[in-house]
Amino acid sequence: MSRDTFSRRNFMKMAGLVSAGLSTTGTSLFNLRNLGAAAAVNNSKNDDYKALICLYLGGGADSFNMVVPKSTPEYQAYADTRSNLALPFDSLLTVNPMNISGVPYGLHPSLTGMQTLFNDGKLCFINNIGTLVRPTTKTEIEMGNVVVPLGLFSHSDQTNQWHTGVTDQRQIKGWAGRMSDMLFDVNTNNTISMNISLSGTNTFQSSNRSVEYTVNRDGATGLNGYDEMYGSGPSRKVAIDKLFAKNYSDPFKDTYKKSFRTSLDASIEFQTAIDAIPEFATTFSDTDLSGSLRMIAKIIAARETLGFTKQIFFIDYGGWDHHDELLNNQAARLTDVDRALTEFNNVMEEIEMQDCVVTFSMSEFGRTLTSNGNGTDHAWGGNVFAMGGPVNGNRMFGQYPDLTLGSALDLYGGIMLPTTSNDLYFAELALWFGVAPSELPTLLPNLGNFYTPGASAPLGFLNI
Repeated sequence: MSRDTFSRRNFMKMAGLVSAGLSTTGTSLFNLRNLGAAAAVNNSKNDDYKALICLYLGGGADSFNMVVPKSTPEYQAYADTRSNLALPFDSLLTVNPMNISGVPYGLHPSLTGMQTLFNDGKLCFINNIGTLVRPTTKTEIEMGNVVVPLGLFSHSDQTNQWHTGVTDQRQIKGWAGRMSDMLFDVNTNNTISMNISLSGTNTFQSSNRSVEYTVNRDGATGLNGYDEMYGSGPSRKVAIDKLFAKNYSDPFKDTYKKSFRTSLDASIEFQTAIDAIPEFATTFSDTDLSGSLRMIAKIIAARETLGFTKQIFFIDYGGWDHHDELLNNQAARLTDVDRALTEFNNVMEEIEMQDCVVTFSMSEFGRTLTSNGNGTDHAWGGNVFAMGGPVNGNRMFGQYPDLTLGSALDLYGGIMLPTTSNDLYFAELALWFGVAPSELPTLLPNLGNFYTPGASAPLGFLNI
């Protein structure tokens, strides 16, 4: 198939054909028996506290304006390809990755805090990462003889794949959820889930053994008006507690009662612990993202009271589907991310927990390098970042691609074929968190196409 005839429509048709016969519904691939065996292996892990924080940039972030090559020929290729969406050379914030000799890069001008974090060795980037079933070349895709992930360019499919770590089946359990199943018994308190969401129910944290515990930037939601008074009569608490004390002959009613009581007790326990944490010296901005990270900091500070040694947090910070007004919208969004990450790093250092926490980004796909007029469209490979004490900062991992149109990784119209599978990214985070190497294939079923667990780390961006 020539470049002239290799269109988005042809690619989508080919993707559907090569995926034929693959399961498209949630399966029993991750059954309870396997997860029980995994838990037995992983219970021997040490009890040092560790937390993972997933910052999901929902909508598909244009991350090739987040990290830009700054050497002369590479920048010129970027500017030519991106045309009216290219950032001016002089506006870029220079960074010099210590593992890439003599090659400067530039960060988006909104990322002043991340520039400092990078230079201080507290933040790294993983470049041209994306969903893959197995290592894939442009030639294989053009010939139509390779299996590609289901539903490329689809928000729902690609979000599912980043959340589940499975690219050739649609799943309902997330890789964070499966990981929490494996490590379920490490926390002394299982009334409140290891998985805590600041963005409601999500696939990323969906598991077999527990439900993610949902809070907001102010804490537990609890039961609205539980302690309110009815005029001069008894409080609602008295009336509700009487309902909870009753035994119901209907098993469904009784089960619902017990679940509701457990949930309410957990919210009271949670909020009491959070309220006991003194105010931080670090000041947080008055944005949803900063507020969410401030709440996560409070939860981490209350870890011993709540009985946690392992926690996984999730924030969906959406609004990145910039088909129009990309430059203005992206600048505002990245400013919020930059401030929030800087504030969170500062508070982790304030409470001396920076070496126990890793914050990492995900987004369902990158975006086209080419402009659609005033924005960009859905694509494939993109860039992500990781921050924290365990991160091998001031480095870039993965292959930053040649951004010239028609290059070996440009499928068409500036859609970058990923050179790093997100399986490798997830595997390294899981190893640091405490998953045994032998259990990685259970957690990430396609990982063996890219990596064999052994002495070396999948990518090397974390100190494991």
